[in-house]
Amino acid sequence: MNFTVAIVGRPNVGKSTLFNRLVGKKLALVDDTPGVTRDRRPGDAKLVDLRFTIIDTAGLEQSGPETLQGRMWLQTEAAIDEADLTLFVVDAKYGLTPADETLGEMLRRRGKPVVLVANKSEAKGSDGGYYDAFTLGLGEPVAISAEHGQGMIDLRDAIVAAIGEDRAFPPEIDEPETNVDLRGEQGDDVDDDYEPEYDDTKPLRVAIIGRPNAGKSTLINRFLGEDRLLTGPEAGITRDSISVEWDWRGRTIKMFDTAGMRKKARVQEKLEKLSVADSLRSIRFAESVVIVFDATIPFEKQDLQLVDLVAREGRAAILAFNKWDLVEDTQALLADLREKTERLLPQVRGIRAVPISGQTGYGLDKLMQSIIDTDKTWNRRISTAKLNKWLESQQIQHPPPAVSGRRLKLKYMTQVKARPPGFMISCTRPESVPESYIRYLTNGLRADFEMPGVPIRIHLRASENPFENRKKRKIH
Repeated sequence: MNFTVAIVGRPNVGKSTLFNRLVGKKLALVDDTPGVTRDRRPGDAKLVDLRFTIIDTAGLEQSGPETLQGRMWLQTEAAIDEADLTLFVVDAKYGLTPADETLGEMLRRRGKPVVLVANKSEAKGSDGGYYDAFTLGLGEPVAISAEHGQGMIDLRDAIVAAIGEDRAFPPEIDEPETNVDLRGEQGDDVDDDYEPEYDDTKPLRVAIIGRPNAGKSTLINRFLGEDRLLTGPEAGITRDSISVEWDWRGRTIKMFDTAGMRKKARVQEKLEKLSVADSLRSIRFAESVVIVFDATIPFEKQDLQLVDLVAREGRAAILAFNKWDLVEDTQALLADLREKTERLLPQVRGIRAVPISGQTGYGLDKLMQSIIDTDKTWNRRISTAKLNKWLESQQIQHPPPAVSGRRLKLKYMTQVKARPPGFMISCTRPESVPESYIRYLTNGLRADFEMPGVPIRIHLRASENPFENRKKRKIH
């Protein structure tokens, strides 16, 4: 991306709608309720022939720095300082307010390029608000409708004029072609005996989830070493799923901060439903998922349901027991947590669990190493030869049960996918194999091939009969 643009304005003028229009996706939550956006959210924007980074921000609400609104505005100011250009959005339908004038004065003092945008210009009576915008002293406003896509060409021209053509259209640099080995990716045809090496240079997507006020945003801020995400004592501060990138030991990590997820019965408001849906999308998009528990009140029912959700989605899960700095008898609590983890989460037996403190930074390196180790397991592939040798030994130790007087036979096994590991077993009468025997095989795979904590899928298929479709010879 050539340059960075921040979208600012008071609440409910259509900043997030414009952001979604420019990135071409509904990334930011949009609702009629003022103040939906709280954190600053970056995205890759495309406007005709322009390519740039766009940052959505919280609306200006004048308040003290110790309040939630004050902390939100500090995030917006950080976005303005980071950006090369600011889109100042006003509501042409409603007209100017004192908050618009305050923000306009602040942008003039900063001295950075500003494009004044009069949104909702398609509405009746918007001409008055459009002409009022001239009084802000920031040049001619660009009349647009973010909702309907009107005025985007004019907005493109205004951005180019403000940033300069050299910055808007830098010379292209030819990148050398690289040969990429795509073997081992999910869904590809893979040699049965091919066991690919783990690629520790590939960027890793990690979602951070948990109940409200578990300390998810504080944890990510500690990783980044800056107050990148909005935090505070209030529960449910985060609404959008915000992605941030940083390097850990030379590897790019893309982390997604998500809204806290309460019990489904308690989620009544439309805005909270949108936030939870956004969190669920982040889980499906991520490769590894860190479920943050509050160590002072761990293993609530909602915590267990979140772990089960991640396992059903097939993601690589890691537990983080946060707020460890508030625990007095750490050894006793650690032993209790380990026992409960094994007992209450049998579907992810061996899941990695790390005590941490997002406030002090305790345990964060160990947590990151656990994320990497779990991702290695999640990407693991096992050769067919090893699997069939193992399957034979498992049947010798514990033969399949007899059903209706006939012994079941497991004949052949191969790994059909990774991410998460999935296996196919060819057998007689697959519908008759009991769940208890599938669990026996799953636990054996975990133990013998060192695959703790990740979902393992085993699919049964009837073995083919080579004589089934052969026509009987006619006897003359």
